[in-house]
Parts: sequence; structure tokens; C-alpha cells
Amino acid sequence: MLGDVRGSAALKAAASCSTSNRQHKGAYEIIMNTISLRKIELENCSPIPTMDESRLNRFWDEQLARHEERPLEVTIAGEDTPYPGMKVNKVTYKGFDETSVHAWHIAPVQAETNAPCVVTFPGYTMDRGFPERYAHYLLLGWHVLAVDVRGQSGETGSLLPLDSGIARGWITQGIMEAERSYYMAVTIDAVRAVKVAAGLPGVDAKRIATAGGSQGGGLAFISGALSPLVAAVAADIPNLCRMDYGVLHSTSSLTEVAQYIKRYPDRLEAVLSSLAHFDMLNLAPRLKVPVMVSVGWKDTVCMPETIYAAYNRVQSPKEIRDYPFSGHEVSEHQKREAVVFLQKHLG
Repeated sequence: MLGDVRGSAALKAAASCSTSNRQHKGAYEIIMNTISLRKIELENCSPIPTMDESRLNRFWDEQLARHEERPLEVTIAGEDTPYPGMKVNKVTYKGFDETSVHAWHIAPVQAETNAPCVVTFPGYTMDRGFPERYAHYLLLGWHVLAVDVRGQSGETGSLLPLDSGIARGWITQGIMEAERSYYMAVTIDAVRAVKVAAGLPGVDAKRIATAGGSQGGGLAFISGALSPLVAAVAADIPNLCRMDYGVLHSTSSLTEVAQYIKRYPDRLEAVLSSLAHFDMLNLAPRLKVPVMVSVGWKDTVCMPETIYAAYNRVQSPKEIRDYPFSGHEVSEHQKREAVVFLQKHLG
């Protein structure tokens, strides 16, 4: 882990491109290696937001109010498990549209009344998996709501219309209109998942966290910015950060957007405007709760220049974990770091 490097002298050192990493100021000497300089560079990554904040807030306040009144239509059914220490239910609720979103509600058999709950989301093309994937949270006595993402590898389908063409994959569905896009659908699905968690038996509605990696980290991030029910966010290597940069440089799902624009170059500005509504670079100031973010400096999917750009605009209590030699991955070390962070804020 890296310590913080601060101060004007450090910034001057970061600006220097000479072969020497030594700078002298009288008798005072600063010695920094390339990793320290890279840290300073990322800490000062501050691109201009791609959407006006007041306009963005009006947009989301209207969208959230529209969906707040819609019934969740939650159903809960018991699920067999070979593990005697956990109780598993299959939960279904209505998401953005009439699509039924599927999730696991997993709890320790001996769970306390009013225990914390972690709402988790999977990475792109993945699903919620088997309940035992979340055993580390059960060992803390917590509940888990593990949620599918519509249309991907889980049981959840998608009723979104396909009336503006798509590139291979999911994320360009409806991309010309933010209100009807795939990103809107999965975002509202995630926000409503938090509301479902708040109503589950045994869950303390004041101690709900969102968590995930990559796509899951992005959904944890954005639902924390949009749902008043979220108490903490653990977003590992999150997407949905500085999305215009990602469309140009990333090897991630955003290559689907690049492919779409390649086919329809005249739609570039409309597509980027739509994406701006879901970009954590723009939404970060809405966060009011503690946030932990992790970043791999060799990540070509969710690149550090995207994650730091959003993280640097978060104004609530925040922590970041740097992994200079990691790519697009969440290590066991970071998995434990996230648990310790959530323990601190959920109790």
C-alpha cells in the first residue's frame, strides 16, 4: 500500500520529467520514485465534468421520484442449500420496467435481529452465482442481497425495446435516449434492489451497504449516489467512471459503445450526452456516505485515470486502495480491506 505524498514540493517533483528523481531545495532533498510520482499524478486527475450539475440533479430527482411510487412486487421463496449455517431465499422484484429481477437473500441461521445487509452486484457478463460466494459476510453475522444484472448470465431477462440498433453486447440498448437506455434500466434496478433489502426480514434498514467489482463496483457506486437508503459503499475497480475517456481508451464493455459510434459516427455527441447521465465523474458530489474505492494501475478495463477522476470529486468521507501492479482484478487483500471498511461503518 502507498502512503500519501503531499505538498507543493511534491507536485513540483511530479511535474519534472528529467531522468533524475532528485530535487534539491537548499539543504532539503526530496527523493521520489516513479510509483510515488504516478500516485501524485492520479491524485491530481481532475477532468472537467461532462454535464452541468444542476441539470443532472434535476434529471435524477425526476427519474427517482417517478420510480419511487411504483410497487416493488417482491416475492420470496425458500431455496435449498447444502450449508447448514446459512438460510437462502430467492427474491424477485420489479425493476425499471416490468422485468422481474432475481436475487438471493442470504442470512446466517443464527442472525441477530436488525443486522446489516450488503447489496452486491456482479461484473459484466456475470451473475449472482451460488449463495456460498458471500460466506465471508455471513461470518460477520450480516445479510446479503445478491442481485442479477438484467439480460446477462443470470436468470433475469430484459424487456427493453431495441428500437435504435445495438452493438454486440447489452449496453448500447436505447443508448440514444438516457431515459430509456440500458444504463438507466440497470441503475434503477440497482436503486430498487436497495429498497428491497431495506424491507427484508431481519435487516436493519439503516445499515445497508452496496458492494461489487467492475460493473458491480459501478452499480454500487451509482446506487450509493442515488439511494438515500445506502449507508456505505465499497466499489472495487468500478466502471461508470469518466465514461467518455473509457469509450476512447478502455478494453471493457465500453468498446461496445465505440463500435456503435464507429457504425453511426453522426451519433457521437448524442451518445456521449446520454452516457454523461450515468458517469460517476458527474454524480460523485451526490454521495453523502462513506466510500471505499480500489484501483489497479495496470487495469486496461476500468483504468486508474477513470476511477481517480470520479473519486477525486467525492466529497463524503472516502478511502482509496491503490494496487500499482494489479490489472482488472480484486485480490484477497482488497476483499479483506473492503470487509474491514464496511465493519467500521456498519458496526
